[in-house]
Amino acid sequence: MISSDERNLALLSHLLCLIVSIFAPLIIWLMKKDQSAFVEEHAKESLNFQISIMIYSFVSGILCFVMIGFILLPVLGIFALVVILIATVKASKGEHYRYPLCIRLIQ
Repeated sequence: MISSDERNLALLSHLLCLIVSIFAPLIIWLMKKDQSAFVEEHAKESLNFQISIMIYSFVSGILCFVMIGFILLPVLGIFALVVILIATVKASKGEHYRYPLCIRLIQ
């Protein structure tokens, strides 16, 4: 059984990324990784997604020199916003969520 505190922390690990990017899931993961498997999974998934988005944004920024990046950056931003909101809803319901196109560097 997943407690409401665990669901709230998992929810915050996704939602706070819209404000403080990579720092929220990193702090939540470091604090709760040994205490709650549910929170650890969501925070780790969110952290991996934020790292992936940073990589994709960097590549899109470079591609701005050949004009493709100007299309990719807004699409990437909209994609990130939508999947973060989906992950937030799933976490609030106590469900597991895997981000699409996520490079899972932290196992």
